[in-house]
Amino acid sequence: MSALSLWRKSAFTPSLLDELFPWFNDENLPARTMTVPAVNITEENGQYKLSMAAPGLQKEDFSIDVDDTVLTISASKEEEKKDEKKENGYTRKEYSYHSFSRSFTLPDSIQKDKIEASYKDGVLELKMPKVAAKASNGTKKISID
Repeated sequence: MSALSLWRKSAFTPSLLDELFPWFNDENLPARTMTVPAVNITEENGQYKLSMAAPGLQKEDFSIDVDDTVLTISASKEEEKKDEKKENGYTRKEYSYHSFSRSFTLPDSIQKDKIEASYKDGVLELKMPKVAAKASNGTKKISID
């Protein structure tokens, strides 16, 4: 079931589109959608590593922002498909726009100014170093007054 079908069949919009536009049928829409990419997060070597599978994009399609404690990764891609056939004298153009956005709450232990990102072979990777743990100065006796 497409996202549009779910939207049309929700409790908030029971069948408004069906009533207003009986000719409108989402089965005729192209099946070009971008799903929210899967993410793996690991902790290793004093840092968190976030890997996001997002094939078919270029690094310029991504936007990565940190606002206080929220990391947001978004991407958008616009495509144009053009078919021309001279013998029948027609031109067909199809435009598609794909986008997604994912947000993550960062732990306080992340050095936000040291986050690095790379995109290779369809995988976006973020390395987020943790704040170094303070060395212990040994045992300290606390006296009670």
